[in-house]
Amino acid sequence: MATPLLLRGIPLLRLQLETRNLPIKFLAPFWKPSFCTAIKTSNFHDNLTTTTLVTDDNNTTTTDTGDLPNYPRWDNPDFRHWKDKESEILNDIEPIILLTKEILHSDRYMDGETLSAEDEKAVVEKLLSYHPHSADKIGYGLDSIMVDRHPQFKYSRCLFVVRTDGGWIDFSYQKCLRAYIRDKYPSYAERFIREHFKRTST
Repeated sequence: MATPLLLRGIPLLRLQLETRNLPIKFLAPFWKPSFCTAIKTSNFHDNLTTTTLVTDDNNTTTTDTGDLPNYPRWDNPDFRHWKDKESEILNDIEPIILLTKEILHSDRYMDGETLSAEDEKAVVEKLLSYHPHSADKIGYGLDSIMVDRHPQFKYSRCLFVVRTDGGWIDFSYQKCLRAYIRDKYPSYAERFIREHFKRTST
């Protein structure tokens, strides 16, 4: 019962605030002007020229919005070419991303478990071989790829290189992907990485 009583008191509270010339921004979640129920933008692909305001009494008002920013158009050859290349890169890396996320974030492998031969082959060929420091990671030789908790962030799981000498070291699959993209798509790599890789990794 407290909530309906509170809501009924809002118009009175609003009236008191208006008489004192106080801001009422904190009422925004509860109160919406009754004179505007919808804003529809028309001619979006025609240089964003007009905006139509629809009021409660079905009257319409048209305003000029020609000053709105000029967004990239799909008929712009450069923009269209970029979107095609972006889609190509996404399709290229999607299978290994999905596999890696399944390895790390599902119950497919327990902590400390090594990958199957098939999964290890995919991870080594599609990820580890592109790591900028892959030779240092592998050291004297690669024995297996393991999934385990990150040494510093215990709630995160990552991939580890298990070496033939018994040592092991973690590696970032995202760093491998960035290097792969830079190698295969040098003209588009930085833009793609900037837009699709939000965090840095080591």
